[in-house]
Amino acid sequence: MKGLSEALKDREERHLRVQKRDISEEKVEEISNVLERVVVGVSVRVEYYKAFHYVVIRGLVKKIDIAHKCFLVNEEKIFFSDIYDIRITDYEK
Repeated sequence: MKGLSEALKDREERHLRVQKRDISEEKVEEISNVLERVVVGVSVRVEYYKAFHYVVIRGLVKKIDIAHKCFLVNEEKIFFSDIYDIRITDYEK
């Protein structure tokens, strides 16, 4: 039974996969503007593409790696090119 449930779970996961969305130039500029204001220690909400799915994460920026065009939110490495939406949440009440 264990093998069957794992196979069904794997099949369901593959069925739910999505293609990476195209992003308009305006959206790219919006993301870029927010990224310019992001610093270590700031709280963010990021929607990004990971392993054929869109994921939303909220947390603190722990590290920014300009050379590799990514940053660390909580313990999750997010590449700038995978970001679909980002907001700084420190100022949202």
